[in-house]
Amino acid sequence: MKKRYLIIALIILSICSIFIGVSDLSPMDLFSLTDENVQILMVSRIPRLISILIAGSSMSIAGLIMQQLSRNKFVSPTTAGTMDFARLGILVSLMFFTSAGSLVKMLVAFLFALAGTFLFMKILDRIKFKDAIFIPLVGLMLGNIVSSISTFFAYRNDLIQNISSWLIGDFSLILKGRYEIIYISLPLLIIAYLYANKFTIAGMGEDFSKNLGLNYRQVLNLGLAIVALITSSVILTVGTIPFLGLIIPNIVSIYQGDNLKKSLGHTALLGAVFVLICDILGRIIIYPYEIPINLTVGVIGSGIFVYLLLRRNKHES
Repeated sequence: MKKRYLIIALIILSICSIFIGVSDLSPMDLFSLTDENVQILMVSRIPRLISILIAGSSMSIAGLIMQQLSRNKFVSPTTAGTMDFARLGILVSLMFFTSAGSLVKMLVAFLFALAGTFLFMKILDRIKFKDAIFIPLVGLMLGNIVSSISTFFAYRNDLIQNISSWLIGDFSLILKGRYEIIYISLPLLIIAYLYANKFTIAGMGEDFSKNLGLNYRQVLNLGLAIVALITSSVILTVGTIPFLGLIIPNIVSIYQGDNLKKSLGHTALLGAVFVLICDILGRIIIYPYEIPINLTVGVIGSGIFVYLLLRRNKHES
């Protein structure tokens, strides 16, 4: 889990990612680029790589912040209903703002994701039986209710194909001019780093935070806003990437502990490396066809999730 190893892995995988695809492009072609090669690189391969790196790191950081603020290792945008509320927001924007651009869709998705995340945190405050496994199950049930509402209104308004496209995480559709909105995650990652110590203190509880002079509610609201905005931008650009914000922070915390500032860089790097690995696997398993990223991340991520549950039960026994 040393940073230098993660950086080396990230560089090697990034180079591999650029040269893997249906269109033939080898490292030797870089010394004699044709117009077609330049188009492949600038329009498809490099935008795809950038979106993979930003989506992987930002969703992992979003999961880390949620786990810290909720004080539960199994809470993430996937298990708190944040993604489902964001998709509902996208559906609402498709219904009422039919000619709206990506920015308006992201704003509506952000508002719904933020409201949904706040609702989950309010439910969390009222639950007395705060078992580590029980809490994310509540979030999953909340998310399924919202997902069912989205599906119902999508059928009623003949938008089921549109909303289904947001359910599939897929980097194959990333092209120049269609992914730039994901850049909004970069300043959010900087803000998360600047407020990392405050998020760590807020994760110790409201009473403890207030005793240290921290404005608990303000820090909580900022953290949830960062999570909601990151989730909205990633879903709007790439689609759903399940379990990413759940498994990566848990793996990092095993080696780095719970200090947010200390583990932030490792979480971002490991998240980007993990998504790169899954994306490369998805491109080569059934080449020249491609497996969507939500399927590869879902299969590998669910396996790791089960392992983490079994590991936790083993330590408790």
